[in-house]
Amino acid sequence: MTLRLLITAIALLLAGCEIPGMGPDPRIAKREADAKAIGSACRYGIRSIEDCYSLNQAASKADIFTGWKEMDEYMRENKIEGVRATVVKAEPEEEVIEDPKPKTAGRERTSASSKEKSSETKPKAADKAAARSVESAAAH
Repeated sequence: MTLRLLITAIALLLAGCEIPGMGPDPRIAKREADAKAIGSACRYGIRSIEDCYSLNQAASKADIFTGWKEMDEYMRENKIEGVRATVVKAEPEEEVIEDPKPKTAGRERTSASSKEKSSETKPKAADKAAARSVESAAAH
């Protein structure tokens, strides 16, 4: 009987305690909070919920909607006007990748000079057509 009473007392005492590592994962709570913030920002930026979903596909749609809805209610209650969001697309930068193994100097010169010679000696088809049209225009 005392053993049962002792086990019951310990169980009741532990029920009120927070044991580290037994609660929800803090990363999950952070992702939910981030998704709600994204939804709120979309609403304040006068962006539709569908656009918000498509721009933030990694975030939870339910949490984005919750944040969007909360911000909508807050803005209506306080008569706050949204600010139009503008997206500026960054130009892709050119990345230069260098070859870690340098080629032999003789081979590079030979191939580069042969390419130059071949392009100089053989006129392109477009150049021939342009020359013909100039000649025919001069003849008339």
